[in-house]
Amino acid sequence: MPYVNFRITKEGATAEQKLELIKGATELLQRVLNKNPATTFVIIDEVETDNWGIGYDNVTTLRAKAAAAKAKEG
Repeated sequence: MPYVNFRITKEGATAEQKLELIKGATELLQRVLNKNPATTFVIIDEVETDNWGIGYDNVTTLRAKAAAAKAKEG
């Protein structure tokens, strides 16, 4: 009974995109490990960018810094 857990930042992934992740993970497990799709569980957790850290900052701050740097360039 495979269990796959995707964690993505909550930035507008559509229902269609999430379904594609579910289908893709299920197909991969079936193809590679011969797992039964009927017993394959795929969970998608969406995390607010304030709650996802990279290095010393959260994603919200990193995105703001990147946007400011880009604005300075052009």
